[in-house]
Amino acid sequence: MRYRFVRDHAVEFPVAVICRVIEVSRSGYYRWFDRPQSLRRIDDARLQVDITAEFKASKETYGRVRMHEALKAKSVSCGRNRVARLMKKAGLRPKQVKKFKATTNSKHSLPVAANILNRDFTADRPNSKWTTDITYVWTREGWLYLAVVIDLYSRFIVGWAMSERMTRELAMDALKMAIWRRKPGRGLLHHSDRGVQYASHDYQALLAQYGFIGSMSRKGNCWDNAVAESFFHTLKTELVYHGGYETRREAKKRIFEYMEVFYNRKRLHSSLGYKSPTDYEKIADVA
Repeated sequence: MRYRFVRDHAVEFPVAVICRVIEVSRSGYYRWFDRPQSLRRIDDARLQVDITAEFKASKETYGRVRMHEALKAKSVSCGRNRVARLMKKAGLRPKQVKKFKATTNSKHSLPVAANILNRDFTADRPNSKWTTDITYVWTREGWLYLAVVIDLYSRFIVGWAMSERMTRELAMDALKMAIWRRKPGRGLLHHSDRGVQYASHDYQALLAQYGFIGSMSRKGNCWDNAVAESFFHTLKTELVYHGGYETRREAKKRIFEYMEVFYNRKRLHSSLGYKSPTDYEKIADVA
């Protein structure tokens, strides 16, 4: 009795049984089985390998638009609809969005700056406009707080700090890292919310020391600091909400890897023409 593999399966069945189940003749079955796969199907299989690799590299965050841009950047020719079809066929679904609450404490008597940025989140060069904010991540040891400083030109995370307490020192450590890393000139526009950490005398003294111009969001208006809010939204959607942390040390390690290895250097940003912050800044260096 002859045996053959059923295409796309790894189980052998007698040909007679197969033909009886699918109600075709043996001669028809053999013609179908021996027929070579179409070039389109072969190309789909190759493209599926590329898509799966990019999906894993994106930490399972890319949908069809970013996936299409990632493939295009690697000179892989394909249409966006084709990418969507193959992702759906392979069950590749990007991580879903979850909401989070704000951490701003603006109930204080400290002076606050005017909203000079005024939602103009564009910049014509690096290190001309920075925005900063603080968020939190839950671990089994308790809360871990994260402060970041973002360059509005490229969305690059230029400074960050993590601590179990949400203090002005946390915010200042992130800013000091950004200053050490970028060495910006005087006149940089620095935007934050009006939380007590940023309004504190020590933080404002640090801004004055380096000649930065302070700008603060209006009270209770998260849209005035939309870029920082958007980053935290992305961080939690793509990383934090999809795995619990036993310790703060574990959370710090994962967040560091996400920001420095993936977000700054690999993740494609729609606002940057689907380039990573690092690649976008390389364009500025060449220009």
